[in-house]
Amino acid sequence: MKKRSAANSISQKPPEELIFFLDRQLGRHKMAGILRGADLKVEVHDQHLAQDAPDPEWLAFAGKNNWIVITRDERIRYRVAEKQAIRRAKVRAFVLAAQGNLRAETLAENFLKALPKTRRLVEKEKPPFVAKVSRSGDVNLLQF
Repeated sequence: MKKRSAANSISQKPPEELIFFLDRQLGRHKMAGILRGADLKVEVHDQHLAQDAPDPEWLAFAGKNNWIVITRDERIRYRVAEKQAIRRAKVRAFVLAAQGNLRAETLAENFLKALPKTRRLVEKEKPPFVAKVSRSGDVNLLQF
């Protein structure tokens, strides 16, 4: 068996512990519970901020904490104040796209299907970024 050199072990940092922040649109309990049941660390909007906190406020909060945003708001990347908050706070955001009125269970299932691709994108892409998670589990980086 080949012995690892000290240089190799130093250059390989341990993977970042990912903490996901659920936008208020995703509720407080069901989706968070399902994701936690899959051994993910999850923070929920209403545990930290007022229910009516403006998008730029919670985006900045999530970015400051280095949490990864999960939202259903496909328009978030087009609004000026939200784009500025994403850029300033170096937010990493995943939009559950084209998922209409799906139940929390289905949204969570779709996100978990995409989790390996989500993890790879977080590892290779420098923040800020916004990516779309499709129903099929595909993850695509979006321009914003």
